[in-house]
Amino acid sequence: MRAHKLTFAALVVAAGLSLTACQNDDDGAAASDPSSASSASAASSSGGGSGSGGSDQDGGKESAGTGSDGKGTAAPADSGSGDSGTAPKCTTDGLEITAQDGFIDGDPDGSVVVALTNGSGADCVISGFAGVDLKTNAGDISATRKGEPGDPYILKNGKEIDFYVSYPLNESGGSGVRITGLVVTPPNETKSVTLDWPGNSSLPVTDGSGSQVLVGPIGSAGQGG
Repeated sequence: MRAHKLTFAALVVAAGLSLTACQNDDDGAAASDPSSASSASAASSSGGGSGSGGSDQDGGKESAGTGSDGKGTAAPADSGSGDSGTAPKCTTDGLEITAQDGFIDGDPDGSVVVALTNGSGADCVISGFAGVDLKTNAGDISATRKGEPGDPYILKNGKEIDFYVSYPLNESGGSGVRITGLVVTPPNETKSVTLDWPGNSSLPVTDGSGSQVLVGPIGSAGQGG
């Protein structure tokens, strides 16, 4: 009987050791199984990609779109373009030049708007200041430039761009200096055009310390259609 009990006890101990060994083998296999580690890593990477990685890519696309849409350099609609390398300069012979009164009640000075319309049959480049002289019974008066010129501007065929001429109003009650004409020379040209003067008929007589005749840069009075 004693021998049978010892044999049964030995079998129980052996079975316990075998079960422990199996469990240890399973744990080791799970730890060393590359497919398990890969699956866990893939799941983790998948979660990060749809969160941070995806938003970074979206941000890059949005930035690229904003930088390449051309909105930062868009030119005024229907009149021209900011690219000055594809057209010749505008010439006096290719421009139709007109002037109209631009005075608004309440303004301290008079104003005339000069329009330059491209009738050359092709696009042309224009920028800077036009030369402006007022012909008067006391001699010619050259306008003084005011403001900063814009970038070279492509004026499309048939389109118009304007600038202003301002002058002091004659409120003295006297005859003043009578204006007889307006002489306009387009930028970078030597040929001039003489127009009828559309503003007030006279300037005040001054000692030179009063308001001057001023001309704004091309585009300073907006564009026509």
